[in-house]
Amino acid sequence: MTSSAVVSRFASALVDIVTSSNAGIEPEVAILQLRSFAAAVQSTPELKTILASPAVSSARKRLVIRRIGEALGLERIILNFILVLSDRGRVAALPEMINSFELLLDERLGFLRAEVSSASELTDEQRDRLSVELARLAGSQVRMWYTVDPDLIGGVTATVGSRVYDGSVRGQLATLRQRLAVS
Repeated sequence: MTSSAVVSRFASALVDIVTSSNAGIEPEVAILQLRSFAAAVQSTPELKTILASPAVSSARKRLVIRRIGEALGLERIILNFILVLSDRGRVAALPEMINSFELLLDERLGFLRAEVSSASELTDEQRDRLSVELARLAGSQVRMWYTVDPDLIGGVTATVGSRVYDGSVRGQLATLRQRLAVS
């Protein structure tokens, strides 16, 4: 288990690199490439074992990472980042680092994170309308993260920063229950 301070330091360093004027990679591309490498490792138990094992030499791990990077078409910056993680014995923390990287990157680029839960999968049109409305309410650009929560019955809830917008049936019923109890 890698400490959150270590995860944050690595993620912050990558944000600094990716957002520099001479990075040569778009932030969205960096995220996609990190996710694709993490998915490749996660989907192959043998690969996970090789990268985590202290019995496998650093040179062998670097060779494996380079081959995967080549197969995935990883940019040099992303490949080098993963190689540094491997050299420091931190590849297992890559999923945590990706999450931290995304949060820090959104913050640096001026996005607020909106976590939206809905009773069922939203259509593209619903997502677009919701994104526009939440950006209007927040007064800032919003990066949307969607989850499905069948306990909502219907509607959506959205958390933007520290504000919660509850448009769910469950929330409306709770409000109605509270109003009736006061009457």
